[in-house]
Amino acid sequence: MLYEKELTSQIIGAAIDVHKALGPGLLESAYQACLAREMGLRKIPFEREKPLPVSYRGEYVECGYRLDFLVDGKVVVELKSVNELHPIHEAQLLTYLKLTGCRVGLLINFNVLKLMDGVVRRVL
Repeated sequence: MLYEKELTSQIIGAAIDVHKALGPGLLESAYQACLAREMGLRKIPFEREKPLPVSYRGEYVECGYRLDFLVDGKVVVELKSVNELHPIHEAQLLTYLKLTGCRVGLLINFNVLKLMDGVVRRVL
């Protein structure tokens, strides 16, 4: 079963349109701002730069972590603009899924020629 298939398809479609308009090579912050605009235009509900407290020994500790996007309270979206994705990027996404309790996450690297080559979907 593909969890949140329709929602992740909508997010990826929005990211593809941003990538088509901007191309690779910009800072992550530019892609984040434009993806927020694109998802808003598509009426995809999201929270941007959502604070992510860490639970340690039964207490929440504010460490300054922020999700790039939490979409519809269900999908964590982590953006990158790097030459290549590394295992640590996927590990970061999986950690964010554990901390939020979400099952599905997208790791999107905009620094590629074809955006689908930079999309990783993970289910916890």
